[in-house]
Amino acid sequence: MSVSIVVTSGKGGTGKTSFTGAVGSCLAALGQRVLCLDMDVGLRNLDISLGMTDSAVMDFTDVLSGRCDLERAATVHPEIGGLYLLTAPMTLERAMTPGDLARLTGLAKEQFDYVLMDCPAGLGEGPRLAAQVADRGVVVATTDPSALRDAQRTVTVLSPALETLHLVMNRVQPRLIRKLRTNLDEAMNTAGLPLLGVVPEDPVVTLAAGAGVPLILAERKNAAVAYLNIAKRLMGQHVPLMMS
Repeated sequence: MSVSIVVTSGKGGTGKTSFTGAVGSCLAALGQRVLCLDMDVGLRNLDISLGMTDSAVMDFTDVLSGRCDLERAATVHPEIGGLYLLTAPMTLERAMTPGDLARLTGLAKEQFDYVLMDCPAGLGEGPRLAAQVADRGVVVATTDPSALRDAQRTVTVLSPALETLHLVMNRVQPRLIRKLRTNLDEAMNTAGLPLLGVVPEDPVVTLAAGAGVPLILAERKNAAVAYLNIAKRLMGQHVPLMMS
């Protein structure tokens, strides 16, 4: 059964887009057919995390307007079979409606096992719309108090529309991971979400994006392992949190 997942964060700079690209790549590497849908109009960066800069010609408005069908508009990754990108436009001719997004995700779920919607950070209209049509949501946060507070506000906005919401703690300093249990409990209580994964701070994430290489192809340790574990948990497998 296909699953649509809205990915968002309470504030910028938490690594939300890196999460979407890395987990999407891992799901595809595990044999799933995955569409990464960039919904950050005007600030689209998902192509960088996927190593697909300048690959996408069509965007999701081409599908909604009928100028192109989804099969042609979604761009396949050159190295990871089953991984596709549908990018956002630089501007919108008109505001999207819940019906527009429901139609788009409905088409996507007919063709893909997972649809990951990379939404803008904050409490704008994008995450609200996506939450109305998604099956589950992921809120990406870092360990600083302001990020956790913003994550909690995001949960308050999204939870009425989503039964299943998860928290991902991203960019955690490796020296803190060994003593993170208490902090994780506090973070989950603060955000009000079950924990989906812990991703350590890893310079290879930035280096891989700069080189145009998906993280799963750049290394098989640290953040890459954490993202792979998250992908497996999304698939229902029982694997440990990335705690070392």
